[in-house]
Amino acid sequence: MINAEDVRRIALSLPETVEKEAWRMPTFRVAGKMYITVPDDQTSFAVRCPRHERAELIAAEPEKFWVPPHEAASAWVRVRLAALEDLTELRDILVDSWCQAAPDRLTEAHPGLRPGSPAAD
Repeated sequence: MINAEDVRRIALSLPETVEKEAWRMPTFRVAGKMYITVPDDQTSFAVRCPRHERAELIAAEPEKFWVPPHEAASAWVRVRLAALEDLTELRDILVDSWCQAAPDRLTEAHPGLRPGSPAAD
């Protein structure tokens, strides 16, 4: 089963990612911008997601994606670890969030970092 350690391992493999505790939970940042949080219960994680895409994700797979009421105004979505198909899906979700937060210089330097690519640069 996929767990919070898998999130940590994949996140830290992405260029210039650092782990920093905030709100008593691990967060992962690139160039100072947060792109993943892992809440205390470690059954889910949150990633960046444009609001216009978030509603579609939740409608398509409500067992996997959700937003708690206190985060409704944010551009983030939560992902249930138990609902993920495999580590490739986890990696794709984390890479997508990384790409949203990373500066252009990093995304341009790592063109292989795209959802669906086989492994991090």
